[in-house]
Amino acid sequence: MKTIFIIPLARWSLGLGRARRGVALLAWLTVGAPALAQEAGEGPPPSVAPTSVPESAPPAAPSIVPPKLVTFVEATYPAEAEKARQEATVRLKLTLDAQGTVTEAEVLEPQGHGFDEAAREAALRFRFEPAQRDGVAVPSRIAYSYEFRLPAEAPVPAPAEPPVVATAPVAPVEAPAPVDTEPRQPAADASMEAIDVTVAGESAAERRRRSAEAVKVIETESLQREAVDMGQALSRTEGVGVRRAGGLGSRARFSLAGLADDQVRFFIDGVPLELAGFGPDFANVPVNLVQRLELYQGVVPVRFGADALGGAVQIVTPENVEGSRASASYEIGSFETHRVTASAQHVSGATGLLLRASGFFDSSPNNYAVDVKVGDASGRVLETRLPRFHDAFRAGGGGLEVGFVNRPWARRLLLRAYASTSSQEIQHDTTMKTAYGEVDSANSSGGATLRFEQTYASGIVVDAVGGYVFRRARLTDLGTCAYDWFGKCVADLPQPGELEDRAIDRHVSQHTGFARLNLGWSLAPQQMLRLTVAPTFVSRDGEDRALTALSKVDPLTARRSLYSQVVGLEHELDALDERLENIVFAKSYTQLARADRLLPDNTFAPADRDTFTFGVGDSLRYRLSSQLTAKAAYEWATRLPRPDEIFGDGILIDTNLDLKPETSHNLNLELALDTRETARGAFRGSVMGFARFTDQLIIPLGREGYFTYQNVFAARSLGAMGAVGWTSPAQLLSLDGNVTWQDIRNASGEGAFGTFDGQRIPNRPALLANGSARLQWSGLASSRDELSLTWNTRYIHAFYRGWEKLGAQGSKQNIEAQLLHSLALTYVTRPARATLSWTVDVQNLTDATAMDFMGVQRPGRSVSAKVVAEL
Repeated sequence: MKTIFIIPLARWSLGLGRARRGVALLAWLTVGAPALAQEAGEGPPPSVAPTSVPESAPPAAPSIVPPKLVTFVEATYPAEAEKARQEATVRLKLTLDAQGTVTEAEVLEPQGHGFDEAAREAALRFRFEPAQRDGVAVPSRIAYSYEFRLPAEAPVPAPAEPPVVATAPVAPVEAPAPVDTEPRQPAADASMEAIDVTVAGESAAERRRRSAEAVKVIETESLQREAVDMGQALSRTEGVGVRRAGGLGSRARFSLAGLADDQVRFFIDGVPLELAGFGPDFANVPVNLVQRLELYQGVVPVRFGADALGGAVQIVTPENVEGSRASASYEIGSFETHRVTASAQHVSGATGLLLRASGFFDSSPNNYAVDVKVGDASGRVLETRLPRFHDAFRAGGGGLEVGFVNRPWARRLLLRAYASTSSQEIQHDTTMKTAYGEVDSANSSGGATLRFEQTYASGIVVDAVGGYVFRRARLTDLGTCAYDWFGKCVADLPQPGELEDRAIDRHVSQHTGFARLNLGWSLAPQQMLRLTVAPTFVSRDGEDRALTALSKVDPLTARRSLYSQVVGLEHELDALDERLENIVFAKSYTQLARADRLLPDNTFAPADRDTFTFGVGDSLRYRLSSQLTAKAAYEWATRLPRPDEIFGDGILIDTNLDLKPETSHNLNLELALDTRETARGAFRGSVMGFARFTDQLIIPLGREGYFTYQNVFAARSLGAMGAVGWTSPAQLLSLDGNVTWQDIRNASGEGAFGTFDGQRIPNRPALLANGSARLQWSGLASSRDELSLTWNTRYIHAFYRGWEKLGAQGSKQNIEAQLLHSLALTYVTRPARATLSWTVDVQNLTDATAMDFMGVQRPGRSVSAKVVAEL
């Protein structure tokens, strides 16, 4: 919830020398967020209730201490203006971070004649004692008026020190007098003026953390300067596992607190990832285009309109819709890796017109070395390290957004159009046993979304988004050679095709229309009712041109369509002076599958399926103290099979028209501690236990070069995870660590896997751990720079690739324990008009053998350099 306080401050002025002294005007102070909520797009103007929760009676006002100027920098008087004897007052809006550094200086009332540039350049070098809220240093915003005044024609000698008059009810802003031997006019009298100060409550990220929802929040500001992708960024969080089938662009598998893969849904600003224009794989979303990540563990809020079984990941793009800004990043690394991102926006304050564009490009041949078994001239099989020769990846895309923000008739009305494309060579089969040399795949997509958000005086909140996406996938296997791991053609194939005993030239198109409507009603100051309706319609068509050329029946020409709808209703209650928050909800799920099955006689028969089911849940949070919070959450969840799971993806996933929905009982218990700032630094920590009882589990099973999703058994997942962290005073040193233990077992004595009842499910590590240390120094070459050294380590305990009791102990296939390290050195500087950073990042510092699943080897040591510019 957001709370607004009004605090009187004073306007005051100093006697000026040869026209180069500043006047501070603290016109507003934003505490607890980098920007005013309404300016950042996190909420409506103060006169309008927030969109997420109803306005309520404010609690007792916190203790607010404004920032205090400690280092004043005198501006250079513009030469032409001085010659023409022109004077001016330049009003600036200064953004301060929690260390008192000025990170932005925006001219509010341009004066021209060089005054604006001179005032801004000086203000960016100011240093402040940071604002404080309840004794904690926080970011803030202030308005500062820089006056340029010329000395009188008949100057009067000034006193040795001009007097400073401060009669404000808060500590005055002190500007040390610069040395000036020229005559100056007498000090002007200080004038008092009451000014309103708006103090926003928690930021959007902090509101999420402190809500009843079972959520972890990752802010990406520091990650954007490192040479990491989305998969690496997520894997550092407790409860998260990210496993890759190779290097850049390879298929990634995600797990969160006991459940994995499509059981966890991904969203970008509330839109499902596969419909948002970044391609189907979360790991390929550029970190530099993301503001924060929200990880919902086991229990998913109804506002997503999702049928997620084990949680959701919300990727939030920059929310600050204010002014003009631009950013770009370029990364170059080992294995000829290149990654580029760029974004820009402009908002007209007078009309609210928003124009925003973003784009990305990734490329790598992924020619890192792997350990493989090859035969020598004598027929002996030897372990050899060879570079990958057919694994290149290339992807690019962009989006353009136009619309209006913060208008009386709409908080947001935005139209976004986007397109992306990617190509991926396929080097080997799913277990890395057979090498391929001419198998290629590609994906492309394009679409548009329209979003509308508004809060009405009657307490009704509307948040609606809808759109259309077209996606096309291609798999080509027309090679006529069998390749070895050296990349040589060692034999001619009897017919084209390396994956099967025939050629493959598949082209699959998918049309998707989707919508999500969120309605909220403020029933009372402490209660909110929300309704979500989220329908999605998917249709498929395709062809295998190699089969058509042979006049054979093509399974891809069969009828394929899928209608899914999730409806959710939730009630939120705040009680006991906001110490208690409870969210209770119910969901209904509908899926209508229309498909034709290819029979052995090469004819098609209908294989339609209709599904209707329900689910319920509850999330509870209780603040034991200002520093200690307890949470409990439960959901009986259902996940409907995805189109790719039912119909295949046209590349490496086969069709299964008989898939049934998964269901699960998910339970979380959590305790979190956050001491904020103390004399010995900031301490934080959390511990959470979870249980997942899943039925009709859907898992991918490998067959030759393909996966097929199947319902195989019931599963029971029990686990615990914890995290601790400490940041020293002045933020010189930060230490963080987390550990996750999970016991995931087959809980079914029937079916194909009944023999393995009670055994651990293969290919899932039971123990994960992360550690990090960050050293940071400020004010090295200038007052506005910093140098940081960051070390990260990840431990993955050994796990079996097959069932743990299958086969003799010495013959079991397993993945050895792994300890991986990375080291990043980053320098950030903030010249007058930009923020620039340079990073050198070493991944897998010790060149350890890294494998995630099925024995597929990941890259060894790699070195990357990255530069980021923000204007």
